[in-house]
Amino acid sequence: MSAVSELFWTGSYDSTTVEQICGKAGVQKGSFYHFFECKSALAEAALDEEWSKYRPQLDAIFSASVAPLERIRRHCEFTLEEQADLQKQHGCVLGCPLCTLGTEVSTQEKALQKKIQEIMAYGVSYLQTAIRDAHAAGEISAPDAKARAKLIHAYHLGLLTQARIQNDLAILDDLPATTFELLGAPFPKRPRKK
Repeated sequence: MSAVSELFWTGSYDSTTVEQICGKAGVQKGSFYHFFECKSALAEAALDEEWSKYRPQLDAIFSASVAPLERIRRHCEFTLEEQADLQKQHGCVLGCPLCTLGTEVSTQEKALQKKIQEIMAYGVSYLQTAIRDAHAAGEISAPDAKARAKLIHAYHLGLLTQARIQNDLAILDDLPATTFELLGAPFPKRPRKK
């Protein structure tokens, strides 16, 4: 699962062969076909596996015990830190794995497209809940929390895609401040560490 996720994210779905996947995972090709009918079936399983690892991090970031706007600020910071770590590890900006895979396969692999849409919808729902809670607390005016969440989600994905295309983390510098601007909220300055 880890092998295929990395190969698709750092390369592409189309250019990644079953042989490459098996080589990276250290398994025989026959073992692959014992468990998976085809590459797209493995990709779906890998997405589920990666989501099961990623979701607890989002659950913590977007915990209801955290103030709504703080949840969103933490999510922005998490995104920046994750992309910086990935760049150090792989030597390039990787952006969003769902966008990378989704833009490549959406017209060819319908089951895979559906899985990507399903996971992306979860991302919107985390934002939607935080925005709804911030609106209820009077911190922002966002009576249609779902629409605002979709806007912010699209903004984040667009920046991540541009950062990958340009191979430039600096494109993400304004992610937190502009996110708060889209919310109509002042961006909270973090206290400097001593």
